[in-house]
Amino acid sequence: MSDTYDAIVIGGGPGGYVCAIRLAQLGKKTVIIDKRKTLGGTCLNVGCIPSKALLESSSKYDMAKNHLEPFGVNVKDVSFDLDAMMTRKEKIVTEVCAGVDYLMKKNKIERLTGTVEFVSSDTVKIINEDTGETSEIKGDSIVIATGSTPIELPGLPFDGKTICSSDHLLSLKKVPEHLLIIGAGVIGVELGTVWNRLGAKVSIVEMLPGALPGADVQIARFMERVLKTSGIDLYTNAKVEKGVSTETGIKLEISKADKTFELEGDILLVGAGRRAYTEGLSLEKAGVELDDKGRIKTQQGKFQTNVKNIYAIGDVIDGPMLAHKASEEGVAVAEIIAGQAGEVNYEAIPGVVYTEPEVAWVGQTEETLKAKNIEYKAGRFYFKANARAKAMEATDGMVKVLTDKTTDRLLGVHIVGPKASELIGEAVVAIEHKSSAEDLARAIHAHPTLSEAVKEAAMAAGGWAIHA
Repeated sequence: MSDTYDAIVIGGGPGGYVCAIRLAQLGKKTVIIDKRKTLGGTCLNVGCIPSKALLESSSKYDMAKNHLEPFGVNVKDVSFDLDAMMTRKEKIVTEVCAGVDYLMKKNKIERLTGTVEFVSSDTVKIINEDTGETSEIKGDSIVIATGSTPIELPGLPFDGKTICSSDHLLSLKKVPEHLLIIGAGVIGVELGTVWNRLGAKVSIVEMLPGALPGADVQIARFMERVLKTSGIDLYTNAKVEKGVSTETGIKLEISKADKTFELEGDILLVGAGRRAYTEGLSLEKAGVELDDKGRIKTQQGKFQTNVKNIYAIGDVIDGPMLAHKASEEGVAVAEIIAGQAGEVNYEAIPGVVYTEPEVAWVGQTEETLKAKNIEYKAGRFYFKANARAKAMEATDGMVKVLTDKTTDRLLGVHIVGPKASELIGEAVVAIEHKSSAEDLARAIHAHPTLSEAVKEAAMAAGGWAIHA
């Protein structure tokens, strides 16, 4: 193993490993370092992938138990095997992580395992946590892609048993009797859905006025109704004042308006967000600056820190903490290092919530357009008028298209409904290419498909929806 590289990538998550592959494709001698023995970061190991596996398993159980009769399918005595669900989840995680290992070998990228400390602006030390052995390597360029870690709240430190992060909640040995969740963002809503489907009583406490902060308010309000209909208790505009351990779990004291009340459960999920993970990197030895939120400062769109040969991407810098955002930044920074014009269009980054119905969006919300005094038109189409949705018994939801009132350029697309995570891709491409709502409306969509709802919403924005 050589100790000098064109590029060192610190962190093997969706930002880091994609960056390493693109660097190798561009002819750069690259090494990737991660403290885990398996690459893939939080997303593949304890985040996106395992959570979607459990969401899918719990959805199949819920479908079999509660939703097959309208299809003419009669199922009796439906049950589930939590151990089997967890085994399936682990199998999927193992396979996708092995896939990343294969890509490293295919692209001739060297791999090192251990924690990393900067020695200087071009040199890092790797510490093998198993043996304690250390080594140093140099890089012409260094990319920091160390991701993020769950936020702990004061007085509620994670113990992995009663007070849990999302990591812990993906590996429970039994279904909670009463799961308390702080935070009605994507993590809280998705994991609350998993355990609610499997029989847990779920209570979510959110300090903001509504669930899914950042989503279009009309879409978020729809999802709040869905959550409540499914049996999840949702408390918005509510603040957790303190938590107290009990013999059977934990008790939260909640304040809402001028009243206080208590919630008691056996497990608490703290889903209050994530923070940039830079601990232990000794960034000060390289001279790298952080902002007031602990994120690494970078030149917007260039990913370069105040140290010219050190770059940062993903959750450690400003912007939404999304795996696909990190991956695109990984490609862009690799191209910049190679002398090309890499870039990321932050106006075209989709967000997805994998509940049922799913939620997905790209671009601006009605609230942001109003705040910016941008005149717009809104077209809406409801899945209850979509033939494919009727055939699927999945008619809850809608598509909303927002377009500039003068130019008709697409400004935002918001979907709550079946397969929203897949449907949003069309809108992402349209916004990426600065398309108009009419471009979407005129494009021929196969019939019968769910995607026709996107077409009809675009037509509605122009005032000529056919099936509304």
